[in-house]
Parts: sequence; C-alpha cells; structure tokens
Amino acid sequence: MPEELIVLLDDDGTEIGTLPKPLVHHGDTPLHRAFSAYLFAADGRLLVTRRALSKQTFPGMWTNTVCGHPGPGEDDAAAIARRAADELGLQVDRLAPVLPDYRYRAEFQGVVENEICPVYTGVFHGEPAPAAAEVEEWELLDWDAFRARQDTEGDAWSPWCREQARLIEATGLLPAA
Repeated sequence: MPEELIVLLDDDGTEIGTLPKPLVHHGDTPLHRAFSAYLFAADGRLLVTRRALSKQTFPGMWTNTVCGHPGPGEDDAAAIARRAADELGLQVDRLAPVLPDYRYRAEFQGVVENEICPVYTGVFHGEPAPAAAEVEEWELLDWDAFRARQDTEGDAWSPWCREQARLIEATGLLPAA
C-alpha cells in the first residue's frame, strides 16, 4: 500500500507541499487539506461512526460518517468515495458541498487537528462493513436524534462534528428524507 501523503497549506489555502500522514498530526500540526462527509441512507437517516480506539486523533469519539484527507491531485469527491469504501465498504453518490470554506483547529490528548475541511452531504449505498482500524461502531440516526445525542453527550462527539452540524442546519441544505 502506498504511503499516504497529506497536502499542506498556507493560511490562504494554497498548497505548499506534502508530508507522510504519520508526520502530520502532533502538538503543532501544520495546516492541511481535509474533508468531512455526512452520508445518508435512502430513508434519510444519517450514518454516524465512532472512531476506532486505536486512532491517533480523537480516538473513540462519535463523529460524522467519514473524514479524511484528499491526496495530492485528488479532488474531494474522489477522496470521499475512497475513504467511504476503505473505512465502511460503502459506495457514495449525490455528494454536494454544504460548507465549502469550513476551517477548524481542535486539540485532544495533545494531538491537534488544523484543517481546511470542506463539508459535504451525500447518499451511501450498501451495508456498512467497518474496518476495525478506523471505525469502532456505527449507527443510523434521523437528524433530530443525532442532534439530541450531541446535545446530551457533548464531548463524546468530535468537536468538528458538533460545530459542523450546527452550521449545516443554518445553511438549510440538509437532504430531504
């Protein structure tokens, strides 16, 4: 398997180089490209995942369906399809950007995320078959139940997911069930 390269960015979002993924996330993580995707079943329920306990960043936290990093020259849609297949064994379509300029910085247990991270919604096809190194567990929730769990469970959810969910609602771009 080829080494995963992370695309580094300057403060304006211009690509300035790459680093191997194991060298990127630490206490002084450089700004880099990423994506977040909220994927829905045909019945309108959102697929949420709990990050594997062995993950370097934010282990064991509940979050949106899939997050990741586009490789050099890879567009977001291709990266989302790749990660959905690798992490969950799923196909995706109807991807739409809902927060194209989202950027955040978050820290947990001394590891920082520092990303320009466009956010997408889409539809998944298939039955989730999680890769153990990526996903501890998953659930299908309607949006209101998802938001209620975030409100009651707080820090059990990734900080980007809690913030993105509020921002997605504000756009009015939630897919119809």
